[in-house]
Amino acid sequence: MAKNLKKTSVSDMVVNELEDKILLSFLCYQVVMMRLCILFTALFLSVEAQAAGFEFLGPQGDWDVFADKKSNATVCYIASVPQSASHKDKRGDIYVLVTRRKSEGFKDVVSFHQGYPLKKGKDIQLAIGGADYKLFASDETAWAYNSKDDLSIVKMMKAGSTMEVNATSSRGTDTKDVYSLKGISAAHAAMVKACS
Repeated sequence: MAKNLKKTSVSDMVVNELEDKILLSFLCYQVVMMRLCILFTALFLSVEAQAAGFEFLGPQGDWDVFADKKSNATVCYIASVPQSASHKDKRGDIYVLVTRRKSEGFKDVVSFHQGYPLKKGKDIQLAIGGADYKLFASDETAWAYNSKDDLSIVKMMKAGSTMEVNATSSRGTDTKDVYSLKGISAAHAAMVKACS
């Protein structure tokens, strides 16, 4: 009888160890796939920007810098993709832009592209550090209500380490996206220089 108990506990231990290894392998796979997804989205943004006549000026941490190809750049932007995004398998491209349009006098216009139609009349919530902002929805994009908020958002982005965007789709699905702010100060400086 004792031998049977010993065999059962050893086989249970082997099964538990195998389950742990399978779970660890699955978690590692998810991390690798998330990193690949972020890389491919960043590459997609770069290719799409170049096709639209923009030059990729290089990465700065988790942010990329772009400028129009004219010798005297009039439109420049920085872009990033979220480190984590809920329901991303059911959404289109998800990214944030900070744009400068020199000829139109627009500085640091912030837009969050959600990859799905946003619920009309419902604000999008943006949190950076201790600061909270309400953004308005226009189709699949969230925008600050005014240029003062845009400037404040960029200032907080440069001081923070992450930002979180909470939004609701037109179907009522809530999403949460978390962006890294690593490299945004250098990316912003490169954008300002390219569009000066």
